[in-house]
Amino acid sequence: MVASVAAGNYVNGASYFGCAEVTAKGVAPRARLAVYKVCWEEGNYDADILAVIDHAIADGVDVISISQSFGFTPMFDDPISVGSFSALEKGIMVSTSAGNYGTRFSTVKNVAPWVLTVTASSADRWLGGTLTLGMELAD
Repeated sequence: MVASVAAGNYVNGASYFGCAEVTAKGVAPRARLAVYKVCWEEGNYDADILAVIDHAIADGVDVISISQSFGFTPMFDDPISVGSFSALEKGIMVSTSAGNYGTRFSTVKNVAPWVLTVTASSADRWLGGTLTLGMELAD
């Protein structure tokens, strides 16, 4: 799903159960996409995150998008902050998730000033419907 947001091709007639029909597309529908794995059953390791960022830099990517956060960690201990600074030095823009821990104060996790931190939002439209509650009795 995240890959389709980034580079998904045009889809005519996309809708939510027939409501709000649009032509859906990713941010850059003609882009080439490289995907790297950093999460394992055993957990997420700083060394893996840093290695993948280094690999992406070596592959010559233009943008790195990281949909992960690791709590309130000082920037010098946070592998995303450290690795993304290396990418910035090479002219690569890094986009990270805000952390999606709610609307309370201090819930944004990726705060390094050299990354573009993105959070979720709501749509500007209302999708209504009818819900009928009841039950049928068997004879």
